[in-house]
Amino acid sequence: MVLVMKLLFLTCLWPTVVLHSFQSQHYHLHQQQQFSFLRKHNSKREIKIRKLDSTKVRPLKSEQLLRIEDHDFALRPGFGGSPIPVGIDVQVESIDSISEVDMDFTMTLYLRHYWKDERLSFPSTKNKSMTFDGRLLEKIWVPDVFFVHSKRSFIHDTTVENVMLRVYPDGNVLFSLRITVSAMCFMDFSRFPLDTQNCSLELESYAYNEDDLMLYWKHGNESLSTDEHISLSQFFIEEFSASSGLAFYSSTGWYNRLFINFALRRHIFFFVLQSYFPAMLMVMLSWVSFWIDRRAVPARVSLGITTVLTMSTIITGVSASMPQVSYIKAVDVYLWISFLFVFLSVIEYAAVNYLTTTEERKQLKKRGKASGMYSIDAVQAMAFDGCYHDTDVDMDLTAFSVRCEENVTRARAASIPILGATRIKRKRSLKGNVGRIILQNNHVIDTYSRIIFPSVYIVFNFFYWGLYI
Repeated sequence: MVLVMKLLFLTCLWPTVVLHSFQSQHYHLHQQQQFSFLRKHNSKREIKIRKLDSTKVRPLKSEQLLRIEDHDFALRPGFGGSPIPVGIDVQVESIDSISEVDMDFTMTLYLRHYWKDERLSFPSTKNKSMTFDGRLLEKIWVPDVFFVHSKRSFIHDTTVENVMLRVYPDGNVLFSLRITVSAMCFMDFSRFPLDTQNCSLELESYAYNEDDLMLYWKHGNESLSTDEHISLSQFFIEEFSASSGLAFYSSTGWYNRLFINFALRRHIFFFVLQSYFPAMLMVMLSWVSFWIDRRAVPARVSLGITTVLTMSTIITGVSASMPQVSYIKAVDVYLWISFLFVFLSVIEYAAVNYLTTTEERKQLKKRGKASGMYSIDAVQAMAFDGCYHDTDVDMDLTAFSVRCEENVTRARAASIPILGATRIKRKRSLKGNVGRIILQNNHVIDTYSRIIFPSVYIVFNFFYWGLYI
């Protein structure tokens, strides 16, 4: 009975166990299939991501050859040891401009650096170098040379950036670039425009002092070369030279510094035509007033004012093209002394006019008024002979009147054959009287000024050009 009951229980329990076992196997199989699918999908995604990443970070063939990924190029070559020598040579292509107002110059040049970095050495059977453009510069160490006292500079980028990097199998590196730089030039204008200016372009490492980097000219004095066709409109380039020295900064120490020195001698011909020659003409023009009658007030005054204003315009034009320096320039000396001569010619006439007026008043007081039926004044005398008369050189008025009556009588009594001879004699007499009246009508100051002013000005020119040339 008991056995029958167990059999019945097992019979009823068996379908349930079999069903549960089947469901459990089916669930595990489904989980395995789902895990396998996810695993395959993730592996494909990892492979895809790995491929994308490999295209980004995979080094180029040249970089693999130089083993750039194997070294830390943030450090200079031979870090911790002796300073690395960096050679420099420069080829000056052109001097674009010289500005006296801004005291600077603009120069275009080829700047080349030479150093050795054993980390960039590579095997080569033919010992050939490899040349790269500027893209490799961001991944290796290069010297940080800059221009001292530069105002602005740029690397040419037409049609591509003008940068070249050449690496040799033994690790020697050549780095070249074409650059235009504007730098300060401390000019001395005390002898302008008869001056010679000495300018220099200075190169120095920005971060590495002499303990880390030794900057030097690669080929000595021959490291600096220039184009044969370099020329400037206002200057003649006398010489180019290369030199070196040390610069000290209190916070960082001593640095190697290289100098590109050049001397500029100014062409004088332009300034002779624009400044010196017009000033000379104005001074000589002011001397004309010494030969004009002292009673011709409008003529002498207008001539003096014109020359003074013209000299002021010349001085203003020269000053506008020059920096506002606090010392006297050579051109200032010449122009201001020329202005002084012109100004003194005006003052000279003022003195002559004043003394003439004072003298006439004194003589009129002494002589009083002239009387007589034949008396004429100075204006009437001028109507006869066409000349001004001073009281001290005027002919005797009475005699002049009597002489006039005699001339009229003779003219009426003279016959026709001798009329021509009388006119010739009268003309000769008139010419002699006019010359005598002109000479006697000049003031003594005018007479001396005709000699003193030109003589002093000529002596000044001898001293001036002898001193500055």
